[in-house]
Amino acid sequence: MQNLTEIALIRSPRRIFTRTEVALWAGGSPDRQFSLLKRAMAAGEIVRIRRGLYCLAEKYSREKLDPRVLAQRIHGPSYLSLETALSHHGWIPEAVYTVTSVSMDRSREFDTPLGRFSFTRVPQEVFYTEVTRLETKEGDVFLLASPLKALADYVYVHKCDWSSVQPIVGSLRVQRSAFSLLESATFDRLMVNYSSRRVIRFLSGLRKELCR
Repeated sequence: MQNLTEIALIRSPRRIFTRTEVALWAGGSPDRQFSLLKRAMAAGEIVRIRRGLYCLAEKYSREKLDPRVLAQRIHGPSYLSLETALSHHGWIPEAVYTVTSVSMDRSREFDTPLGRFSFTRVPQEVFYTEVTRLETKEGDVFLLASPLKALADYVYVHKCDWSSVQPIVGSLRVQRSAFSLLESATFDRLMVNYSSRRVIRFLSGLRKELCR
């Protein structure tokens, strides 16, 4: 009989799977399924990411799990934003050690064997406004905020009283040349999407400075 690790290698080519999938693969009672999981984890073959979510150990794959993809599986609905999105777009120079996302659900943090993942709730009219669906070379999908949306989320989360370029440059070390990529239509879409006065004031002030 195949053990759970052997089954997962066949049934989960992306290495990530849920407790529900284990139940479908293994059959039998919940106690039997948990026993199989416990045995595989004790052997270092399967890693528990969070409750109900697992992955095969790194030795079973040539590619490391992409944290951008993993974030979507850990807690959702969510999209990558804040420092992680700004780093992805090349707007901030510092390395980002926590994968930061905005969630439709309540704010949560997960310290996992594969890194730290932070999810913050940001109220919006349409959650996925200015969010792009991207695909890795392996065919996995993740959702990413545009630079301006990531900044708007940052202002909301960190309660920044910003209304111009200068504090962004000073606090986040964003190069001034990056702002030339922002379009007036992007401001239009985002200004009606947030109810936070702080965010609207930020977007309005930034637009006034940049889109003259």
